[in-house]
Order: sequence, then structure tokens, then C-alpha cells
Amino acid sequence: MLYRLLSIVQRQRTSPGWQTWSSARSSTSAAEAHSIALPAQAQVVICGGGIMGTSVAYHLSKMGWQDIVLLEQGRLAAGSTRFCAGILSTARHSSIEQKMADYSNKLYHQLEQETGIQTGYLRTGSISLAQTQDRLISLKRINSRLNVVGIPSEIISPKKVAELHPLLNVHDLVGAMHVPEDAVVSSADVALALASAASQNGVQIYDRTSVLHVLIKKGRVTGVETDKGQIECQYFVNCAGQWAYELGLSNEEPVSIPLHACEHFYLLTRPWDTPLQSNTPTIVDADGRIYIRNWQGGILSGGFEKNPKPIFTEGKNQLEIQNLREDWDHFEPLLSSLLRRMPVLETLEILKLVNCPETFTPDMKCIMGESPVVQGYFVLAGMNSAGLSLGGGAGKFLAEWMVYGYPSENVWELDLQRFGTLQSSRTFLRHRVMEVMPLIYDLKVPRWDFQTGRQLRTSPLYDRLDAQGARWMEKHGFERPKYFVPPNKGKKCLSLMCELPSVCWELTQSTGDQALESLQYLFSNDLDVPVGHIVHTGMLNEYGGYENDCSIARLNKRSFFMISPTDQQVHCWAWLNKYMPKDSNLLLEDVTWKYTALNLIGPRAVDVLSELSYAPMTPDHFPTLFCKEMSVGYANGIRVMSMTHTGEPGFMLYIPIEYALHVYNEVMSVGQKYGIRNAGYYALRSLRIEKFFAFWGQDLNTLTTPMECGGESRVKLEKGIDFIGRDALLQQKQNGVYKRLAMFILDDHDTDIDLWPWWGEPIYRNGKYAGKTTSSAYSYTLERHVCLGYVHNFSEDNGEEQVVTTDFINRGEYEIDIAGHRFQARAKLYPVTSFFTHKRRKDDVELSDFHGK
Repeated sequence: MLYRLLSIVQRQRTSPGWQTWSSARSSTSAAEAHSIALPAQAQVVICGGGIMGTSVAYHLSKMGWQDIVLLEQGRLAAGSTRFCAGILSTARHSSIEQKMADYSNKLYHQLEQETGIQTGYLRTGSISLAQTQDRLISLKRINSRLNVVGIPSEIISPKKVAELHPLLNVHDLVGAMHVPEDAVVSSADVALALASAASQNGVQIYDRTSVLHVLIKKGRVTGVETDKGQIECQYFVNCAGQWAYELGLSNEEPVSIPLHACEHFYLLTRPWDTPLQSNTPTIVDADGRIYIRNWQGGILSGGFEKNPKPIFTEGKNQLEIQNLREDWDHFEPLLSSLLRRMPVLETLEILKLVNCPETFTPDMKCIMGESPVVQGYFVLAGMNSAGLSLGGGAGKFLAEWMVYGYPSENVWELDLQRFGTLQSSRTFLRHRVMEVMPLIYDLKVPRWDFQTGRQLRTSPLYDRLDAQGARWMEKHGFERPKYFVPPNKGKKCLSLMCELPSVCWELTQSTGDQALESLQYLFSNDLDVPVGHIVHTGMLNEYGGYENDCSIARLNKRSFFMISPTDQQVHCWAWLNKYMPKDSNLLLEDVTWKYTALNLIGPRAVDVLSELSYAPMTPDHFPTLFCKEMSVGYANGIRVMSMTHTGEPGFMLYIPIEYALHVYNEVMSVGQKYGIRNAGYYALRSLRIEKFFAFWGQDLNTLTTPMECGGESRVKLEKGIDFIGRDALLQQKQNGVYKRLAMFILDDHDTDIDLWPWWGEPIYRNGKYAGKTTSSAYSYTLERHVCLGYVHNFSEDNGEEQVVTTDFINRGEYEIDIAGHRFQARAKLYPVTSFFTHKRRKDDVELSDFHGK
């Protein structure tokens, strides 16, 4: 096998150009391919011989796994990897993608020396152009994040751009960002080098071998069926690129992998008479929607048009990706933009217009991780035209996931389990990728509200709230109000009513205590509480990190009601099923569809519910963190909980869906005299951040523990039963923590003039980088911007992390870097109470006068 791979590479070296080399070589003849017998069993089978598959194979073998088989239906690196433009860029808005790209850059840089295979790696640097101030601000945000992680980067002037790339027209630029260590590389050669290194480490690689479907028994991978026979295996990795979706659905137990292909265009030119220097920087002109790189003394240039062309909706299959039909009319807007940026191109001959497929996902982020329905089935696909940049890091993290159980970084935003089956509709995917592809070069904002795939999961209150000025956002398919635009914007608000979609589960058992015992093992807090009580608790992994952050109400001795974040529906279900006893009479039911959740917040919430229920709602009769089924208006069976998700006083109402409209109307009618108003998610975010209320997926993740975020009260180490993560927490309690969640109040920040924090901003302590923010919002109570973020204690000698104590937090002077400008901030380790708002009148503070959205 190694000999065959090296012969492939040798043929490639003599080929005239990277875009045509694969047609000049053949790894094996058809007869030879069919004569090669597959092994009867392996530990891992990987499907796909492009960048992703070879990267996973390379990293698994580096981590000590050797019983690995990689199967490619055509020839190695002959899929979309062959058509990749070869640009390696570390300038990314997402922190995890930035880390993946940085690792890829370092890996590809040393790969040629490790394998002896030329990869075409050349460190050219990249220049991201800004035609507007908004774009320049966006680049400044990226630049500040690159600098603190050791990636050289700087904001430069148009004049400097012209010096670095004399052929560019810079008259319309306001600035740019230069990343000198970005590179270009031959993606096909990188894949072959990775494959060669993996082969030397024991990986068996077979091309011209198609995976027909994965064999599954009792929810676990047992093998694969190929066109050359079966292979028994424990793990399967779907790196099938364009065909990952079809392959996932081919099993008896389908795996949903939401991605869809679009045509992607770029042109190739002949060299100039004086060829462009090989180290000429790559150009990204996002405002012009194009990228430009040197190619054999000429240029390669493509982009992301506003009217993309989806393909393969019907599931059309190809063994190898072929160059699709040229479409110069479709490419014309990008060509015009290219000629404006490089007018000298008018004299240069164009060789060809390449049209190749590229896969995109519903949220512009790649897909990786284990299937929620089939254990041992892993996925790495849907790279959104960033496969080369992310491939090395993505392969490393997925390999870590398989070998160690968890990747070394928080990859939740890329996890396959962030999606459900509702995102796998072919119609949805076709329409969504037509929206996603143009957004790749649009200005990034903290959270983008997609316009396609909307009004999919709505409550009975949707039309009523919409008529009252609701502006909507979507979370896991659920529509929820983000804010309201009512006619009486200045009216004082004494109570807030907001709809808050949540994921709800019921765990019941007819006899015995197994329901309680199972939850005690799965959750960190003590759930052996009296009937009617609510417990806030974390669902932790073996490292003590949060897999979920929940509220659990005990309905009776053998029944529990669990509330999870909206986007945890798939992940939570998979985790519970993984660890719950299989041979029991426990019944776990997803009851999300049965309820509409309303959040009644504020000091007069008690008065509103008292009038509607004719029941005492005072703390003596209805204490905090208590749940009771009661009547509200004419409706029975409303689960009323004395808690909110903001840290403010109030109630959560879980209403059987058929009563939702009635209860809402009654609450709003009675609440009018108390100044009740509709509120949306943005108001809740402001309230919860100023109350130091950490949210899963933003402030909490699989790598943060309760000890690090002030959640010690939600852990009962001595509850009398072992639970997942307990040993790790005991060790932290003994040794201390190496990061600590803190609140930061920006004191010298002018909301009307200065840029607002989003999240991910660098935190500086005494002038040294100490961490980054995780959440931010304007606090209407404090009249300041407030951020949450983790503070680390990096040693000045070697940069290693040291224990973070309360004294360390309190003795520091802090700054938050927003797009290169540092703002002074006060750090707090506890919620800020209203006495800080000295500008407020006392009665306004007592009435919780939120002049917010």
C-alpha cells in the first residue's frame, strides 16, 4: 500500500499543474483494484480519501491507533479536495475555527519534511481589504484576537497594501489587515502526504472501494458493507464530503448530516510576461466578494456570489468530482469586481473557468462529532469552502474525540448534535445554502437571524405576539421573540411577560427508586428533595465539564420534570440515553411539544398570579424553587415554577399547549394595571448577565466546571452517591482552579460613541492577556455594558497556567479589548446589586424600571 501511494505521488510530481495532475495518473487499474482483498475487521473504518479523511487517519495513527482502514470510492484526493483553491487563512471570526486553522498551518508547514512529499506549501501572507469603516472594524476585532494567541497580524493602510501588492487598485480602500504567516498549498498533495504518513503508521488505504452502508446493531456501529465485501468495525467515520448526507441516510438507522452542495467558481489565467512572484500575498476582498492568489505566475480568483447555484438536490452521485459546466454569465459580477480591483488583468489571457461543487451547512459552520443515534458513528464534513484551512485541526480534534472521549477544545458550535432531524429536509437545505453561501463574505454579527427555514416550530402565541410588535429569532427551529417594538416605548415596566421555548423531559418509573438513582448519577446536585422542589444542577462529563445545565422539578416520588436549553434537545437526549440503564422500566419522554413556556418576571408577578389563581403566591406559601400544578384563569394543570432564567424574581409557567392562548390573554389582561409588557430574548439576556447568570453554550461548556464558574452551590460532593465528574471536581476542590468566571463592568465606555462588546473580546489584567469574554449586554439597571468572561493566571516565566484565587481576581486592574481599543473594567465575582446605580431614583430601582427592548 505504501508503495502504491508513493508511486501516485511520483506521477504527480511530473504533472504540468495542480488542477490537472489527477487526470494524468492512475493509482491502480480496475482489475488490480478488484483483486485486492479487504481486511475482515478493523477498529476504525474511514470513508473518504480527501483532506478530511486523510487528516483523521493521520491523527488517529499518531495517537496510537493502528487498526484503521480508509476507503475511497474513486482515487485519493480526487474529490472536492482536488479543486480546492489552496488558500490557508487563519483570519477567522470563530475562536475554534481560528485554532483549527492555526494548527493546520503549522501541520502543513512541516508535513513535507515529515513525509518527503512536496505539498506546495508557501508562506505568502494574506491581506484582507476593507472598503468601508464597518468592514475595517470587523477586521480590527479579528486582529485583536489573532494577536493574543500569537498569530502575527496588523491593521495596515491602503498605501501599505499597494506596497505589498503593487497590482491592486487601492483608491477605494479605508484600510486592511495583513497576516504575514498565512500560506498557499496544493490541497491534493497535502491529502496525499497525510495518507502516506498514515500508511507508514499502519493505516490500510484502499481506493476505488465504495461504502454502501454502515452496519448497526442495538444502536452501535458493527461494520460496513462495501462493494467488495464487509468489514467488521467498532468505529465508522463519515468523511464523504459531497455524499456525506446520502451515506448517512443509507443505514437502517439513518444518521442526519445536514449539508448541501453549491457550484463554486474560480478562474485561472496564464502567467504575466514577468511572472507574479511566488510569495505575492493572497488577497481577500470581502466587500467585492472575491479572493485572489498567485497561481504559476498568473492568478487564481474566485468568490461567493449573491445568487448561488445549489446542485445534487436529487442526490446525484459521482465517483469523482468532475469540472462542471462553465457559466460566464453567472460569474460576471465576480469578474467585474476582480477587474476593478486588478485593472491590469484586462491584458491577461484567461485559461479556464473552473466550476466545482462545494458543500455548505445550515449555519456556515462545519459538522463534526458523534451521531446522537448511533454510537461509534463519527462525522467530519460540510466545510463551507474552508476545508483546507480547517482540515488539519478538524482531523486532530475528531481523532482526540474518538481516542480520549473528548476533543482538547470546546467544539460545541461545530458538533453534529447541534442539529436535529428538522434540518435534514432536502428542501430546507437547498434553500438555506442559497442564503448561507453569500453570507461567507458578508459582515459578521454576533448572531445572524437566517431568513430561510423560518416559522417551522411556532407556538399558539405566535400570531398574537407578532401583532404586538414582536421581532423574531430562531433557535433550533423554534421561533421566539428577540424584542418588541410597541407604540408606548417609554412606558414604565413593572412585570415582563416573555415566551421562552425550552426543551422539556419527563423521567418516570412505576415502581422502585431507579429514576432517582439514575438522575443522581447523571447530575451533580442532590435530587433527593421533597416533592415539588426544583433543583438547579449540571449534567457533567468525567472531566467535570458541563454537558448540560438544567432545572429539575420533582413531580412525585418517581417522576421528574427536566428543563434544558433549547439547542440541547438532541445532545441531551443522546447523553441521557447513553448513560441510563438499558434493562429497566424507566420511561424518558421528550414532552417539549406538549407545553408553551411563559416567563413572568418582576416584583408584581406575585400579584398577577394571585388574582388569576385565587391562591396565595407569597414566599411563605410558594417559596423560591418550588413547582406546583395549579389553575390559571380557567385552565387547569399549569406547572407554575417559582424561578426564572434571569436571576430576577418571578415565575415560569409551563402551559399545556391547548391552553396557551387563554393563559396568555388572562395574564396580560390582569397585568395591565401593574404595567405588564411583552419582552423578548434580548431583555432576558441583559437581565441574566447583570445578575451573573451563566448560560450553557456561551459561558458554560464541556471544558468548564462548576468550580470555575461559581456553581459550587449546584454540586453536592457528599450526597451519598457517586456521579459523573465527581472525582474531577474533588481534585479541583483540592488543587484549585485555573480559570474563573468573572463579571466586568465597563466604566469608561460611552454607549453612544464607542464600539459595543460582542463576545470573545480579549481580557487584560494588569496589562497582560488573561482570557476572553463569553457574553455581553447593555445593563439597563447599571446603565453600563457588562461582560462575563474567564480570567486565567498565565505565568510570566513560561506562560503556563497557574491557580486562580479570589484574591488574584480582586487585586487585578482590567481592560476589555474591543476592536483594538482597551476599555477599563471592574471585575466582580458576584452579582451586582442595584445599589451601584446611584444615578437612579430609589423608587425606580425598587420597581425594576427596565428601559430596555
